[in-house]
Amino acid sequence: MSEHFLNLCATHNSHRWYLPVTPNVTVGPPGKAFLFGGAGMSAAIRAMEQTCQRPVIWATAQYLSFARTDSIVDFDVREVTRGNTISQVRVAAHIGDQEILTVNAALGYREGASDQWRKAPAVPPPDECQPVKHWRGGGESIHARFETRLASGRYPSQKIEGGRSDDGRLVTWVRSRQGLVATSDLLAVIADFVPQATSHALGYHAGGNSLDNTVRFGRITPTDWILCDIRIEAIENAITHGSIHLFSPDGVLMATCSQSLILRVHAPQA
Repeated sequence: MSEHFLNLCATHNSHRWYLPVTPNVTVGPPGKAFLFGGAGMSAAIRAMEQTCQRPVIWATAQYLSFARTDSIVDFDVREVTRGNTISQVRVAAHIGDQEILTVNAALGYREGASDQWRKAPAVPPPDECQPVKHWRGGGESIHARFETRLASGRYPSQKIEGGRSDDGRLVTWVRSRQGLVATSDLLAVIADFVPQATSHALGYHAGGNSLDNTVRFGRITPTDWILCDIRIEAIENAITHGSIHLFSPDGVLMATCSQSLILRVHAPQA
């Protein structure tokens, strides 16, 4: 079993990697599926870490276009500066001459102080929470590769009742069905689950297409279950702004993420 979520492939050039866009890394309706934004970010992070041989500290992605199923996305890594402990890195992901996403990041490691102030929400453990499925039913998409349990809020596959949420907060437990433990590239995929809280926040079925995503990494622990504390913070002119904090079961903040997305309203679920 692979220890990585994506089938990112090396080339003869140590600064170039490629990802086949297979159905299990995509989202979207049948016939119009495209590479999940978090999968693109994940692939870029792994490409940078492999090229620079340093762990990622933070990464920010700007989503520029879609990569359809059966296409091949190339990831070109440029280590812009390399210091004694920190590298500043840029990745251009493209299909031929068309750029799909751009990722800027810092990688490296420094000895020093470590602490945490943001606390995990107090929710039941995964085995006491209701299993839920993605509202499209999963199929072959990337969402079928995760098991999700609802800890707090209204998941978009449920019937949404009660109107607008007061706090815009959805809390879920998530784990890979492959049995993978948390790594920077796996967390980068889950960091793009912010749109799942949109239905809960608005009180009707909605989601969105990511415009960007910024992930900042804390201490990553080898856990399969990941607690996702998602908040929709504001919507203005049909642009949604939200965040997600990813915790281990024992409360370690492994990553904190924020993104903006184009609001999409969906037909009510049966």
